[in-house]
Amino acid sequence: MKALLCVAGMGCRADVSPEALHEALRLVAGQHRIDALATLEERAALPALQELSRDTGLPLLDMPREVLAGIATPTQSPRILASFATGSVAEALALLAIGPQAHIATPRQISTDGSASAAIAIRTPS
Repeated sequence: MKALLCVAGMGCRADVSPEALHEALRLVAGQHRIDALATLEERAALPALQELSRDTGLPLLDMPREVLAGIATPTQSPRILASFATGSVAEALALLAIGPQAHIATPRQISTDGSASAAIAIRTPS
């Protein structure tokens, strides 16, 4: 697999709609050429996330919740910090998917209904 240069981390509730995910992604996408979407392993099979992956043509990477603990993120949600030991699920997922040379290019944005969040991480040139 080629190195990922730009990943959208996608956080969401179990009852998220495809529209909320699309909205969150639109809020962060900008001019970025996204290589993949990253989400929690426990959310990857949700129909709305599967639909987002199909609609965008982007692979959906899934990660176990345990790997998020301790990942430093630019934004901080006290609720998310208490549940996941990181400030933002979307930002942590995006950073982890890219790897050690990652930085957040677009901090998390949240859909209008609050059920989806997205953030963009990119690979820092060496």
